[in-house]
Amino acid sequence: MGSALTTIGLPVALGIIMLGLGLSLTLADFARVLKQPKAVMIALLCQLLLLPAICFGLVLLFQLPPVLAVGMMMLAASPGGTTANLYSHLFRGDIALNISLTAVNSVIAVITLPLITNFAIGYFQPFDDQLGLQWSKALEVFAIVLLPVAVGMLVRRFWPSFAKGMDKPVRIASVIILVVVIGGAVASNWTLLVENFAGLALITIVFCLISLAVGYWVPRMLKVGARESIATSFEIGIHNATLAIVIAQSVLGSMELSLPAAIYGVLMFFIAFGFGFLIRERTPSPVAVAAGASS
Repeated sequence: MGSALTTIGLPVALGIIMLGLGLSLTLADFARVLKQPKAVMIALLCQLLLLPAICFGLVLLFQLPPVLAVGMMMLAASPGGTTANLYSHLFRGDIALNISLTAVNSVIAVITLPLITNFAIGYFQPFDDQLGLQWSKALEVFAIVLLPVAVGMLVRRFWPSFAKGMDKPVRIASVIILVVVIGGAVASNWTLLVENFAGLALITIVFCLISLAVGYWVPRMLKVGARESIATSFEIGIHNATLAIVIAQSVLGSMELSLPAAIYGVLMFFIAFGFGFLIRERTPSPVAVAAGASS
C-alpha cells in the first residue's frame, strides 16, 4: 500500500510547490480573506457538515461492507490537503483562500475527524477500536503547507523581482510534478487498484464529483466570486487521502480500512484535473470582467 512516493516523495514535492506558491503571496492577500469571511464560512460548513452527510448517504446507498463504510467516512472527514492548493494554483483560484482554509481545516479536523470516524465505527461496528486525536498529523500538515509558504513570502518581500521572475517556471514545474505524482501513484498502487476497483471505484468517483461540485456551485449560488469558488471547490473536493491512509493503517491498524482512500487518492487526480478545466472555462477572465464593469 504505502510507498516512498506517498509517504515521503509526495509531501516533499508538494512542499516545494508550496514554496513556489508563497512567492506569489503577500500579507495583503490574507488580510483580504479575513475582511471577506463569507467564502471561508461557506467552505467550512460544506466541508464539516454537508459532505459527511452526503458521504453517509452514499455509503448506505452503495451498501458497502462495514470496514469500507468507515473508510469512506474517514475520507470524507479528512481536510483538504496541499494538492488542493496545487490545483487551485494551476486553475487560477484564490491561493490565499486555499492556504487559509487548509490551515483552519487542519486544526478543526483534529477534533472532527475522530468524531466522524468514531460515529461511523459506532454505527457500522466493524471493530471496537476508537480513533484518538492526532495532533502530530495536524502539525505535519501545517509544516508542509505553512513553512514553505512563509519562506516564499519572505523571498517575495525582500527579493520581489526574483519572485516575479519565478512565477512562470514554478507553474511549469508544478505541471511536471503533477504528472510525475499521478504516474507514480498509479504505479505504486496498481495491484491494489486492480483488486478493489470494481467495489470502490464508482462510489469514490461519485463522491469526488459531488465534493467538487458542492465546493464550486454552493459558493457561486451564494454570490461568492469565481476565483474564490474555484479555491473552495478544490479545497472541499480534494480530500487528504494520504492522511486517511496513515490513520487507517498506523492508528487503527487496518489495511482494509484504508482502501477507499487509496482508490480515491489515485482517481481524484484525474477527476479534479478534468473538473478544473470545466470550471475554468466557465470562469470569466479578469479582462472580461473589467470590460463588463466599464460598459
